[in-house]
Amino acid sequence: MATTNVEAIVTGKVWKIEKQEGDSVVAGEAIMVLESMKMEIPVEAPVAGRVGRLSVAEGDSVTEGDVVAVVTP
Repeated sequence: MATTNVEAIVTGKVWKIEKQEGDSVVAGEAIMVLESMKMEIPVEAPVAGRVGRLSVAEGDSVTEGDVVAVVTP
């Protein structure tokens, strides 16, 4: 079964995790929210499926392009 990597779209901190491993998501639904330059930026599921793995925790720093989660269709 193919998986889809979900990448950070900006450099910042993980402010809030909206979905946990095993949760269902639809394409476009927020998995987590990043904080960068006092702005909140949602990281959305690119495909529908289940969150297979979270690679970060709230408070972690991320760089644009880092894989922060994996979605399994």
